[in-house]
Amino acid sequence: MALHRLKSLTVGVPDVAGTAGYYDDFGLTQLAPGRFATVEGGEQFVLQHSRVRRLLGMTVAVDNADDLGRIAANLDRLGIPVQREAETLRAREPIADIAVEAVVAPRLVRAAVPATPYNGPGRLDRANTRAPVLSRTEPVRPLALGHVVIGTVEQESTQRFFTDGIGFKVSDVVPGRAAFLRCSTDHHNLLVQQAPLNFLHHTSWQLSDVDDVGRGAMSMLAEHPERHVWGLGRHYIGSNFFWYLKDPAGNFAEYYSDMDAIVDDQLWTPRSFEGIQSLYEWGPPPPPSFINPEDLAAHMTGAHAEGS
Repeated sequence: MALHRLKSLTVGVPDVAGTAGYYDDFGLTQLAPGRFATVEGGEQFVLQHSRVRRLLGMTVAVDNADDLGRIAANLDRLGIPVQREAETLRAREPIADIAVEAVVAPRLVRAAVPATPYNGPGRLDRANTRAPVLSRTEPVRPLALGHVVIGTVEQESTQRFFTDGIGFKVSDVVPGRAAFLRCSTDHHNLLVQQAPLNFLHHTSWQLSDVDDVGRGAMSMLAEHPERHVWGLGRHYIGSNFFWYLKDPAGNFAEYYSDMDAIVDDQLWTPRSFEGIQSLYEWGPPPPPSFINPEDLAAHMTGAHAEGS
């Protein structure tokens, strides 16, 4: 795969300072006002001012300049203008209006996290001792940026830009509604879904295990219960544990762990899924605001004003 990771996101919000405080609490490391890093991924998240909350930009990493050349040729076939430098390529997804950058960058070196010992029938991985999570006192900090979910008014066109143009691969689909796309070995790094307007649904951040998903969410909710959106649960597509929270701008942010990994493309067959059962395997039912965020009507008005 020429693409090897989702390197960073730039998100527009009306109040950068107020939203930045949330992501401090979330466990990202603020390197400068509105610029955040994860434990392993380096700087991966930037907040900038915009009239409405939205995804402004996305950066993906490639191995070398030849990869950039192939992306440039693909985008040219789609009629998409490209700005090319020695180790950087820039283009704009024309439907959702997202600035997309491909850069030559080293592959992410991941630290091996010891498996959490779980007891089960006939399998005592943790005999005569308490669960190690009980002694965890350090704050939860996301290891890396995992994926981003966007709504677009022309799902097929936006999907085509990222697959036929940039080089993302399709992992699974909900026909006519959504496509789960990957630029790494993660099951998905981008979900493109049909929507009545272009908007950012959520960003997603990897933790080491489900215990940290719970620990992180409970810490976020201790003094701000209004941040809760949906969780704890387990998705069906992608298989990951999840817990969703909401930042002050209205963007959802997901803690996740244990996502499907696609290491060999030949051994993975994309499937089509239908209905709500494709959304989760277990957990509380998703609130209506997760499917249709409450601010979409105001968002649509604001987006119109921003573009006028």
